Amino acid sequence: MPLTILGLGTAVPRHRISQGESAAMAGRISASTPERAALLARIQRRSGVNVRHSVLLESAEHEAGIQGRLPFYGASSPSTGERIRRFEAHAEPLALEAARAALADAGLAPGRITHLVTVSCTGFQAPGFDLALMAQLPLHPDVERTHVGFMGCHGALNGLRVARAFVEADPTACVLLCAVELCSLHMHYGWDPEKVVANALFADGAGALVATGPAEDSGPASDAPPLQVLGSGSTLISGTADLMSWTIADHGFEMTLSSRVPDTIAANLRPWLERWLNLRGESLASIGSWALHPGGPRILAAVAAAAELHPGQIEPSAAVLRQFGNMSSATILFILERLRRTAAPRPWVALAFGPGLCVEASLLG
Repeated sequence: MPLTILGLGTAVPRHRISQGESAAMAGRISASTPERAALLARIQRRSGVNVRHSVLLESAEHEAGIQGRLPFYGASSPSTGERIRRFEAHAEPLALEAARAALADAGLAPGRITHLVTVSCTGFQAPGFDLALMAQLPLHPDVERTHVGFMGCHGALNGLRVARAFVEADPTACVLLCAVELCSLHMHYGWDPEKVVANALFADGAGALVATGPAEDSGPASDAPPLQVLGSGSTLISGTADLMSWTIADHGFEMTLSSRVPDTIAANLRPWLERWLNLRGESLASIGSWALHPGGPRILAAVAAAAELHPGQIEPSAAVLRQFGNMSSATILFILERLRRTAAPRPWVALAFGPGLCVEASLLG
């Protein structure tokens, strides 16, 4: 049974940081020499990210120097406990904003929701932000809750698979999925080539969607048929477990992102993707639009090379990267929202990559 997406909503923190300010901050916390500071500035320029939003920013652009705008990152690296306390304070309002936008877009009252799926890999708390959604939207106390945690950038696609299973099991189910990622909480201090690249890419944001089985008569008025999730897929690329990792350390969660990731994707993605699409009666040529998780410009280029996509086909993903940065699992929902808003040709393929090295995919039409 297809999962029908009735509404999409996104949210970002109020304040944002420019690429120039980001480079200045990176130099302050990670560069001990002028040469390293210059290299960090080049990494920032090549990141594909123009601006990023953060819950830690305390004033608007140009109102103060970067240290004044971002006092959380001072002379010493905050502990993991300090970072998680910030997650507890800021995840709930961002989740609520995205969820309310998705419900409004769907034209549904919160009372219609029967299942809640939350997604995050940047913070832990129990009770979590799912209880804030329950209390403040509000949702019925009997709503069934599921959390998809610590799966990385492809987490929202895992959440979609969970939502689809719910509507297959119960045709009357109505699922609210909400992904919240506060990646700026986990900036890394010191010089580590893989981690300084991650520092240049990641940002904060939340995305949500409301979905039912195919019979629901709701959602935004449009001549376009309702957007449906027609299938999902997953594969692990053998021998790549050391290329990408996301681990909990004493000073935040640490990202390992090997420079070999793009070449590995380019070499391994196409055979699996072709098989997966063929099983669903599709081919690379039949896909109208692509929602590619923008792990960075090199990863987008690697997918484009593997699938023989032209620049216009990866532009929706590149545009989200430029305007918001890599918001981990929430990012794919920003791209889906953009594709729907522009009435992008269907069917769509959503692709994301995570520790493992794992590929997750969804087919939407």
